[in-house]
Amino acid sequence: MKHLRYAIVALLAVFAVETVAQEGVTWKEMHKVKRKETIFGIAKDYGLTVDELIRANPEMNTPGYELKKGDFIFIPFSAAEQAQRQQNGMQNGNQNNPIQATRTVSVEQLAKANGQNTDTDIHNRAIRVGVMLPLHDVDGDGRRMVEYYRGMLLACDSLKKNGVSVDVHAWNVNIDADIRQTLLDPAAAKCDIIFGPLYTKQMAPLSDFVRTYGIKLVIPFSISGNDVQQNPNIYQVYQTPADINEATIQQFLERFAAHHTVFIDCNDSTSQKGVFTMNLRRIMDARGIAYNVTNLNSSDDAFSKAFSRTEPNIVILNTGRSPELNSTLRRLDRLTSQVPGLGISLFGYTDWLMYTKVYQEYFHKYDTYIPSTFYRDPNSYKTLSIEGQYKRWFGNEMMYALPRFGLTGFDQAYFFLSGLHERGKAFNATKAESSHKPIQTMFNFKRAAKGGGMQNRQLTFVHYATNHSIVLINF
Repeated sequence: MKHLRYAIVALLAVFAVETVAQEGVTWKEMHKVKRKETIFGIAKDYGLTVDELIRANPEMNTPGYELKKGDFIFIPFSAAEQAQRQQNGMQNGNQNNPIQATRTVSVEQLAKANGQNTDTDIHNRAIRVGVMLPLHDVDGDGRRMVEYYRGMLLACDSLKKNGVSVDVHAWNVNIDADIRQTLLDPAAAKCDIIFGPLYTKQMAPLSDFVRTYGIKLVIPFSISGNDVQQNPNIYQVYQTPADINEATIQQFLERFAAHHTVFIDCNDSTSQKGVFTMNLRRIMDARGIAYNVTNLNSSDDAFSKAFSRTEPNIVILNTGRSPELNSTLRRLDRLTSQVPGLGISLFGYTDWLMYTKVYQEYFHKYDTYIPSTFYRDPNSYKTLSIEGQYKRWFGNEMMYALPRFGLTGFDQAYFFLSGLHERGKAFNATKAESSHKPIQTMFNFKRAAKGGGMQNRQLTFVHYATNHSIVLINF
């Protein structure tokens, strides 16, 4: 079967199938709020306490929460019903597993109840993909996610040419959306993999949902919370600045152990890079590693004294801004003219990738290393081909962003869908399991915690070598 279908589906109906989360979080149906209904009245109608109803719908604890006509809320089992269901489970041989004892229906039965094909052999059918992101033209979030989604469609088209069938269902899950209503669409439960959400408040219901139905969930962008630590179905692409700083410091200390480090204070009160430089200096102090600190406004003599004449120097600024980088490059030019043969390398920030049109020659001159989780090669045939196809399909170029959202969508979709095609449900997104060569975004997924999901740990040093080559050093 070789076909490719892209279906934008709307929420048109509600199904009331008993849904059971794997960890015993249960609800038996959804209730559509009518005019003048209250939390107390709804709880009473279903034989619940107010606390039981609120526990199933934690957003009710949000200050200023109002029950509105047309809202959908979860109706949980009452304490008495839960006790009876647990007793029934024990009688069915689940005495040793209190989590399983709360279940009255298996994931497979749930899937069949919703018309889901439980055949796990993806080679015999299309890969079913769900996209739950803000897909609109109202604000920047929507426009960025539309470009990301379009990149996904380009990846699906490339996969189709390689004989991979894909069904895509996309839902516009904006910032105000109740994702639980999206999950009521029967098509959601049939997905093999879902990409989303963008907003943290939508995470908990989606996490429970994919765990229940055995669906892989790719979190593509920044999100708060530790769901990936607890849910083995989650694949978190985004890395926090703290994680990246920690990995960068570790790799910096290993790679530049033979260098003399020079920190340049650039007098930028708005900079956030001090978190990195101060942590690096703290670790160097603890390990007894010598370094020097100078200031961008220091005299030529004081500036020069910070540099070693016998060891290669690695220079780090405490800002990522272009004006301070420009001033530093002028100071280095003056220094190297005064002290010929001085060994200098620059260690920069991901922000500097935005300045390559202006500073690339300087990056090569000063043997620059830029830590990043992505790199777009503007001269790559594959990059230019995908960007050209994007323009032909959608009538405009990708946004000038770092990274480019269209390429991000392409890489993520191609990586995961090709992996599913090659390895089926057993695909865990490790480096060894995928043959995809990224256009922009690199992946190195590792287990976040025992019993948890997979988290991207890829770090790359983009090295602008003095021979004018660009080398990607992957960790």
